[in-house]
Amino acid sequence: MEDIQFYIDHAKELMEKTLTHTHEAFSKIRAGKAMPSMLDGLLVEYYGNPTPINQVASINNQDARTLVIKPWEKSVIGEIERSIINSDLGLNPQSDGDLIRINIPALTEERRKELVKQAKHEAEHSKVSLRTIRKDANDHLKQLLKEHISEDAVKTAEDQIQKLTDEYSHKVDDLLSKKEGDIMTV
Repeated sequence: MEDIQFYIDHAKELMEKTLTHTHEAFSKIRAGKAMPSMLDGLLVEYYGNPTPINQVASINNQDARTLVIKPWEKSVIGEIERSIINSDLGLNPQSDGDLIRINIPALTEERRKELVKQAKHEAEHSKVSLRTIRKDANDHLKQLLKEHISEDAVKTAEDQIQKLTDEYSHKVDDLLSKKEGDIMTV
């Protein structure tokens, strides 16, 4: 029986990681508001090493549409600007020698729809991951059936895994509807 519980717990752990990944992916889809998290994952050349931007500078909101980046060393300003320009974020940094400001343009209706489509794609990707986790767990349970576990115990475990899959699928849907609301709010 502990074998069955192991697979259920393992499936739940993987589903939780999928939900966390979805949340992180959604945080990178900008909703027209300036958020420091937009720059998460952006790497800057720092003494020859690619370094996350938040490790070489502080990133704050000046207002709802402006990010301010204050490097801890002035020598990194050019590298930060280059990284932002070369990223796929479509942002235009402006430096005054001490700070870098990024004005976030208001989103057009067309761009909002594209971002919603991108969010839906991420959500579907997450749901596919959840179904894959369910399939893998059920395959392992079927292996246990061949070894020594009763059919009823395996069926009960499969039902539990299905309930987990449904629960996490609803959580992904909730994240998606919240993100859609953020994107479509002008």
